[in-house]
Amino acid sequence: MSEKEIIQQRLEKVTALRQAGIEPYAYQYPRTHTAAKIQETFARLEGEQQSDVSIHIPGRIKTVRLHGKTVFAHLQDESGQIQIYFRSNELGEKRYELVKRLDAGDFLGVKGVVFRTHTGELTIRVEDFALLSKSIRALPEKWHGVKDVEVRYRQRYLDLLSNEKTRDVFRTRFRIIKEIRNFLDNLGFTEVETPMMQPIPGGAAAKPFITHHNALDCDWFLRIAPELFLKRLLVGGFEKIYELNRNFRNEGISTIHNPEFTMLEIYQAYVNGQAMMDLTEKIFLHLVKNITGGIKMTYQGQELDFTLPWRRLSYLEAVNEQTGVDVWHETAERLQAVCREHHLEFAENAAKTDLVELLFQHLVEPKLQQPTFVIDFPLELSPLAKQKEDAPELADRFEPFIAGREFANGFTELNDPQEQRKRFEKQMQKRARGDEEAQPMDEDYLRALEYGMPPAGGLGIGIDRLVMLLTDSPSIRDVILFPQLRRVMHHETDRDETPDTDEENALPTQEP
Repeated sequence: MSEKEIIQQRLEKVTALRQAGIEPYAYQYPRTHTAAKIQETFARLEGEQQSDVSIHIPGRIKTVRLHGKTVFAHLQDESGQIQIYFRSNELGEKRYELVKRLDAGDFLGVKGVVFRTHTGELTIRVEDFALLSKSIRALPEKWHGVKDVEVRYRQRYLDLLSNEKTRDVFRTRFRIIKEIRNFLDNLGFTEVETPMMQPIPGGAAAKPFITHHNALDCDWFLRIAPELFLKRLLVGGFEKIYELNRNFRNEGISTIHNPEFTMLEIYQAYVNGQAMMDLTEKIFLHLVKNITGGIKMTYQGQELDFTLPWRRLSYLEAVNEQTGVDVWHETAERLQAVCREHHLEFAENAAKTDLVELLFQHLVEPKLQQPTFVIDFPLELSPLAKQKEDAPELADRFEPFIAGREFANGFTELNDPQEQRKRFEKQMQKRARGDEEAQPMDEDYLRALEYGMPPAGGLGIGIDRLVMLLTDSPSIRDVILFPQLRRVMHHETDRDETPDTDEENALPTQEP
């Protein structure tokens, strides 16, 4: 039977139900037990024993099996499933006729007693029932799971209702976020909120999304990072703060990039980047222990060891080792030649820093499998970071890499307003040369720094990639409930043409 025929048949059932005085879309249903609670409470029933109390449970019908005067079905709720059993001689012919109109996918509330069948399965003998919501469309593949990746991402609700593994991934995601909050709260951090719409996009090197505010008659930007607003809070007297936030960057889509993503940003007064590096290790170790049960785990077949301390690796030394040249002291022309030797594409007017970053991304990152901090970035790559005290040409900055991917970005925060203005001016020069991701001038932020910001360390962690790691998921789309996809007019026939590669992201942004 075609999908169109199934829909028509079920719509006719809805009409027939209403003609019989039965509303197919209820308002509520009382619940005394979940499926899991039934399995736990009545686990001791033996043989064909029956409970002496009636229970009420609502859920979605998973399967229906008609056997003449009896019907067996399975009812699914968020906790699990339970078998239910209807008999015509107990319900009466009129009520039993309604049972025969039920379909897999319908929501049903049942009242009955629990017994164990001769095959040993706990079952509810239905005394009464109520149709709660009639399903018009057939469930995918008889609940064996949505296999089509296109459908899984575009119609996540089908993926969730038919794939237990998918539900487990998102349960773990929510648990990770809860663990992060608990961990930071216990350390005395305060969770805060900052604007998602900003007059000036800043805090990262990225192209923003633009929106128009009708009442103010001006363009605003969806934030690319909350950093500059969070540091305003340091100026205002908060000393230990964090925000779990949504960021938006108008850039390519891939297995590790989504235009809308979740970030954790943390700022602490009176500490430096080293303290934030120590905090990063502790956060990751805490999550790995609490989510996987140990300090070692496997991601996509690779065993990872989170034992502290993690390895430290110089950014420039790592690139030098892989290329065989002293990249920071070479000309742009020589670096272009090195990129060509490794078959890397770049813009003809690419800056020297972009070429070094390209070499790092393609030659160094894939080799960083075990947890590693990359440190000592050139200052030019870090317009918001303080320079190192003993090496002013370098930024006091770090990025942790695991399984060949960047997971976070942290540094000692620049709190000198005059130096920050010079950095912004250099960024504006890059914008004038056509770099749309360069930091714009933010006079209000500079004004805030002029009132004085304490020395501080900052850290940003990409939550989506973190969830990928801890759930062993190969694609960022597997850990975002509703990932961005190419819009199609007829999603049942058109295919998603969004590339699952990093070709659109040859030069990674400052933050993950």
